[in-house]
Amino acid sequence: MELKLALIGFGVVGRGFTDILIRKKEFLQRKYNLMVKYVGICDMKYGSIVNHSGLDPHKALEAVRAGNSLEKSFDGVKGLSPVEFIDASGADVVVEATWTNLDTGEPAITHIKKALSTGRHVITTNKGPIALAYRELSNLAKAKNVKLLFSGTVMSGTPSIRTLVRGLAGCYVSEIAGILNGTTNYILTKMEEGLSFNEALRDAQQKGYAEADPTMDVDALDPSAKIVILANIAFESDLKPKDVIREGIRNVTLENIKDALRRGKRVKLIARAWSDGKSVKVKVTPEEVDINSFFGQVKGTVNAVMFRTDSLGDVYLIGRGAGGEEAGQAILADLIELIL
Repeated sequence: MELKLALIGFGVVGRGFTDILIRKKEFLQRKYNLMVKYVGICDMKYGSIVNHSGLDPHKALEAVRAGNSLEKSFDGVKGLSPVEFIDASGADVVVEATWTNLDTGEPAITHIKKALSTGRHVITTNKGPIALAYRELSNLAKAKNVKLLFSGTVMSGTPSIRTLVRGLAGCYVSEIAGILNGTTNYILTKMEEGLSFNEALRDAQQKGYAEADPTMDVDALDPSAKIVILANIAFESDLKPKDVIREGIRNVTLENIKDALRRGKRVKLIARAWSDGKSVKVKVTPEEVDINSFFGQVKGTVNAVMFRTDSLGDVYLIGRGAGGEEAGQAILADLIELIL
């Protein structure tokens, strides 16, 4: 089956996904009968191009890696805004992989609404729209009889959302807990080795785990959005990131870390959501956990989540939670789901 695909956002995630498609082309065709035709790529930095005959994804990667414009590298319709691009693409699937805005969810919410309202499936790795407008977008997708898939918004390619939606189908989930931000987990791990918070943060920035402005991570904005996404799926709620009781790790000191270790504990930034059947609560705060517990063994940039269920007890999942390859794998898994 051939899917015509339009990609909005050709940064780390968009290129990671494209790399995987190129590398696994024969495997995907053989195992899933999946063939993907790029009919358009739209990027704020590299320009917008639509060509219904298809774009060579390898050529697109070479162009942007050389710092060249997509518009200069391909023939086709050029210079369109993202909304115009969606209309002109004629795509079956729009992949939305732009930067995350947790204040308004824009411009991604507009992109997703446009694609869904015109009868196109949408796959996104962007946390903003799903954390802020999940119910609205989900209802729009149902009304238009198309799919909205977003497995890469939590734990990236590690299938936390797919486990919750598919693997635990029919289970009643009463609680979710997780280490949902690899940057802060890395910083806390390095502090156990004797670095101060500022030293561990600088180390994370040097290794590319933390941004120059680390607010999203260290102030727990990122994991707050992720736990809201999981909670809204599990409990059919309509929570927003502002509903999260939130405390980051800026105030965790080296002495806090050492004191916990002396007592057989580790400090972890834990995201939690739980329901008593009447209301849903969400929080992200530093917690002390037993060193030998599941979360106590999760170190470095690794993410982990626990789902507390009635039928299966506690179900645990652990894996990498960020990166272009990992997010690209999430998009690919969603793409395959469309045809299964």
